[in-house]
Amino acid sequence: MMELRPGARFQSTVCANEVIVVKGAGPAELSCGGAPLAAAGSAERSGDPGDASEGTLLGKRYGDEDEAIEVLCTKAGPGSLALGGVPLAVKVTNSLPASD
Repeated sequence: MMELRPGARFQSTVCANEVIVVKGAGPAELSCGGAPLAAAGSAERSGDPGDASEGTLLGKRYGDEDEAIEVLCTKAGPGSLALGGVPLAVKVTNSLPASD
């Protein structure tokens, strides 16, 4: 388990994905491609992402259904993000009102 706090940076150990925690606090098991994420700059990449079904898109925010956590992808890769084994979904952006 890792300690999540806003501003914390993590990287995947199996692909090029890197994320920043935007919202969330406390211990959690954040993973990418089926392998736990590591603190940015602390681990080397090895292996292949096991669940590369979705991949992670640059600049997109990902979160869980309860909106307890939100991460921002700063480097894209083929691995999918998950929290405690449950896949994180891309957050839907709110549309701005028309300015006529």
